[in-house]
Amino acid sequence: DPPPTTAPPTTPPPGGGACTATYRTTNSWSGGFQAEVTVTAGAAALNGWSVRWNLAGGQSISQVWSGTLSTSGSTATVSNAAYNGSVPASGSTTFGFIANGSPTTPSLTCTTP
Repeated sequence: DPPPTTAPPTTPPPGGGACTATYRTTNSWSGGFQAEVTVTAGAAALNGWSVRWNLAGGQSISQVWSGTLSTSGSTATVSNAAYNGSVPASGSTTFGFIANGSPTTPSLTCTTP
């Protein structure tokens, strides 16, 4: 039998992706923190976006603005709000959230519909 062939990865190379997301903690206090995520379009304009990351132990998101939150287990996903889904090429938009727990710097995955 010939060896199985694997399909090429469908994730675009860094820099050539549809969108990227960067995280920063903007405030923290005992038991919680505030953070913001900037979504930046690649070479093409975005018509909708979502950012996914894994919550660390003890973290839970209590409030999100400029986006719509959905959680599944320890995975949080924030999708664009009605007014900030269209992002021009190389443009960016930012959403923020307040969470319980200690701040960490998560690895973000940005996708488009």
